[in-house]
Amino acid sequence: MYQKRPDIYPRAVKGWFASWRWTFVWLTQLLFYGLPWWQWQGRQALLFDLEAQRFYIFGLVLYPQDLIFLAALLVISALALFFFTAVAGRLWCGYTCPQTVYTEIFMWVERRFEGDRIARMRLDQAPWSAGKFARKGGKQAAWVAIALFTGFSFVGYFTPIRELGQSLLALSVTPWNAFWILFYGAATYGNAGYLREQMCKYMCPYARFQSALIDKDSLIITYDSARGDPRGSRSRKASAAAQGLGDCIDCTLCVQVCPTGIDIRDGLQNECIGCAACIDVCNDVMDRMNYPKGLIRYSTENGVVHGWSRLQMLERALRPRVLIYGGVLTLASAAFAASVALRSPFQVDVLKDRGALARIVDDGAIENVYRLQIMNRTELPQTYRISALGLPGLAAQTTEVSAPPAAIRSVVVSLRLPFGAAQALRGRSAPIRFEVTSLGGAGSAPAVQREKSTFFVPR
Repeated sequence: MYQKRPDIYPRAVKGWFASWRWTFVWLTQLLFYGLPWWQWQGRQALLFDLEAQRFYIFGLVLYPQDLIFLAALLVISALALFFFTAVAGRLWCGYTCPQTVYTEIFMWVERRFEGDRIARMRLDQAPWSAGKFARKGGKQAAWVAIALFTGFSFVGYFTPIRELGQSLLALSVTPWNAFWILFYGAATYGNAGYLREQMCKYMCPYARFQSALIDKDSLIITYDSARGDPRGSRSRKASAAAQGLGDCIDCTLCVQVCPTGIDIRDGLQNECIGCAACIDVCNDVMDRMNYPKGLIRYSTENGVVHGWSRLQMLERALRPRVLIYGGVLTLASAAFAASVALRSPFQVDVLKDRGALARIVDDGAIENVYRLQIMNRTELPQTYRISALGLPGLAAQTTEVSAPPAAIRSVVVSLRLPFGAAQALRGRSAPIRFEVTSLGGAGSAPAVQREKSTFFVPR
């Protein structure tokens, strides 16, 4: 348990799954680095402005009160993780997890400066020299540059990135922005450059509970021991059957390409992140030996045991566990989409004046005072008409109010009830409701919000 961690030198691999891995590296990083620079109607398309308490997501403006949408997104993400894990294991870990993506980028840089597996091992064992210092120094400089740019891009989601870039060039960045750029950059540098597989093995909880999400019909990376064992090296021209050997030539390349350093031939392990590098390299070896591909492949435990075809395994994909996860995920996603689509363009909160519940004004009329907070959720100036319903003769003294784009307007509204109508309610509170109507304008349709309150009549 206290043994020194062995160094892992993953070997470069090419193949179908490696191409897919790099496709997702490009897609995720183009989104991550590119979205802060995308402009939308004169502002940053994706901006979480914590100081102004506004969250801009393309045409959507959210406030801290809308955190329910964030909670819903987290629930949907968890359900999607459960669903895809039940179907095909750790797809998230192998292709789109930030730890996997940045480790892949950092290892690519490492190979450019230090070479592939054997060259890196020899370089680490060699004494320090000018050449070694140049290779190591160049790698570290590239890692630091990527990490700092990643930290800069991350902070650009919370501070307008164009302003942030200008302040960096002018060396006038705020202390908090500088702290988070360095913090996130250091996290990227440490996790992708040094911790690597240790994050997956010891810190990520997903590996611990994936066994509860998969079953014997989940697609996982498997080694066909019935076909591959007994293992042993042999000539390409020699007959494996004549030597009593399986198809595995015990080249250990599947171990050498594994980013977590495991031997997939020992069975599924919680350290396996599902990157499928072992499949690519094994298929390459099988081609060279003129053996059928698929000694290591995506398969199910039942499929390997019973020798099922791919079609037979796919037929068992729609099992109760997957249907339940898929159904709940679909319902949750539909409910989320509907709630966003039907979201009102403004919100109204009514606060009654507690200092004076009621007072008698001109002609014996009864007046109650309220404070209305109108939250304009659009990026256009809006005008709202205020009215009160529920009692005959009840009238609002303030009938219209304007609110700037994406702003909260607070307005004091006085409601008056004529003397004659108030006599029947003396000493009681009567339910009323405010009706606030958005008058609409260019690019926005009229909308109505109703909020309940009470009107008090003194004795």
